Amino acid sequence: MLWVNLIMDTLASLALATEPPTESLLLRKPYGRNKPLISRTMMKNILGHAFYQLVVVFTLLFAGEKFFDIDSGRNAPLHAPPSEHYTIVFNTFVLMQLFNEINARKIHGERNVFEGIFNNIIFCTIVLGTFVVQIIIVQFGGKPFSCSELSIEQWLWSVFLGMGTLLWGQLISTIPTSRLKFLKEAGHGTQKEEIPEEELAEDVEEIDHAERELRRGQILWFRGLNRIQTQMDVVNAFQSGSSIQGALRRQPSIASQHHDVTNISTPTHVVFSSSTASTTVGFEW
Repeated sequence: MLWVNLIMDTLASLALATEPPTESLLLRKPYGRNKPLISRTMMKNILGHAFYQLVVVFTLLFAGEKFFDIDSGRNAPLHAPPSEHYTIVFNTFVLMQLFNEINARKIHGERNVFEGIFNNIIFCTIVLGTFVVQIIIVQFGGKPFSCSELSIEQWLWSVFLGMGTLLWGQLISTIPTSRLKFLKEAGHGTQKEEIPEEELAEDVEEIDHAERELRRGQILWFRGLNRIQTQMDVVNAFQSGSSIQGALRRQPSIASQHHDVTNISTPTHVVFSSSTASTTVGFEW
């Protein structure tokens, strides 16, 4: 049970979480904030693969000893040695989970589940490592793992039934999701009308506080942008001023001639005197 829990949760999550992004993500529409966490397509995959695995496991459990011509493990006493019957059930179930990890790489109806699989070294390492450890547990685990050694034929049947999840996944992908209206979506965001009025009244302060914090962050953000823009304007002003001074330094003669002409032609004092009878204007140079 610990090994099954490890490969289905920890190792599977690590393998799928390290999947590198692809260009197809840019073509996918963004999700709304009220969209369900588990879509109808994901629910179709979950229920479809669960159906296949339940059928295989129960068939092996109640008819496996007849198919493989071995002793039944259901009638074995409590402290009996591990049986080939239950080992086949355990081995087939683990291999179905292992191959289903490849199906889980594509959850939006894509056909090619092997696309870019070798670009993720961690995924390939975990899958191969899990398969190697499974071989060691079954062939050499013995009584501590309640496993019995399996023959090559039994191993091939276990691998065949495990790979059946890949073929079953292709069959599930051919079913249009639009026709499965009876499937429920899970993980919807809570709508405002679904919240009781008492809870809304209690949470008003928290909602206002959150909105206040959001607005404060926006104000600080725009204030920072304004400061950066002001500093850039100052730098541009200094740069334009230095360029004007350089241009003036390159033309000293023109500036000096203009200064001389100004001293000659500009009056230094002008006196206006006016009265009702006459007007006197005087210039002093």
